Amino acid sequence: MSGGIYWLASYPKSGNTWMRAFIANLRNEQPEEIDINEINTGAIASSRGWIDEALGFDSSDLSHDEIDLLRPNVYRWYVSQAEGLEYHKTHDAYTILPNGKPMIPADATTGALYLVRNPLDVAISFAHHNNCSIDRSIENMGAPDFKFCGNPNRLDKQLRQRLLSWSGHILSWADATDLNRLVVRYEDMKLNPLATFTQVAEFLQLPTEREQIEDALEKCAFDKLQQQEKEKGFNEKSPKHKSFFRKGIVGDWQETLTTEQIERIVTDHHVVMRRFGYLDAEGNPLTHPVTLEALQQGIVQP
Repeated sequence: MSGGIYWLASYPKSGNTWMRAFIANLRNEQPEEIDINEINTGAIASSRGWIDEALGFDSSDLSHDEIDLLRPNVYRWYVSQAEGLEYHKTHDAYTILPNGKPMIPADATTGALYLVRNPLDVAISFAHHNNCSIDRSIENMGAPDFKFCGNPNRLDKQLRQRLLSWSGHILSWADATDLNRLVVRYEDMKLNPLATFTQVAEFLQLPTEREQIEDALEKCAFDKLQQQEKEKGFNEKSPKHKSFFRKGIVGDWQETLTTEQIERIVTDHHVVMRRFGYLDAEGNPLTHPVTLEALQQGIVQP
């Protein structure tokens, strides 16, 4: 294998598109920012067209389970054809197939960048993304068998993606010890961008010079992504939604969620929320997450 895949993994609405825009601008040698409709970091792992291209036949003839068993070798094949490193988005949880093998094969993986976002904010953005109520979004995030594109009676452009619950999704990747991985929080991307994105660039084997990082961050600033979408549209936006880039802020939950909704999310996900600094020692949501540095130094016990 001459190349390798870096997986840009996350539960939906956790900053994956912003991260891909940063990577695209960091790799771009032109002075203009990358068009949001040309963020060509690589196909999403669940793209049916991408998978069919490697298979050489139409995957619609197969069941979801049959396709999943083929996906590891599809990724290996793409790596064998690659001339260098590739960066592919995935919303799939890191799951084990019935044959005992992971669907994301370690031997085709250079690394996995995993993005985590406070579930209190995810619930709001996820509701908007799915065109459903926040209560339904919270229910989906707590369901251990939640999935995208899993209807056996409908052919979607993307393959089935098993998301598990929000907590299950995070733990599946964060604790995948057979992978070289880096876990980054959305809140640190927003509140400490230079240090956070520099760490990301180093992990992804991309340029790490301060000037280049700052330039890429300026080009993919959230207001610029919003403006581009307003002017050109965004091909990843569902027709059901008014916009893809909604707010992108930290702490929207404080103004949006009810006390009951907050309590339900904390009840469902308190272990993982505590681990990643979203709750205090008494289990109460923090308006400003504990820094990862503090967690790592044992200042706050997860």
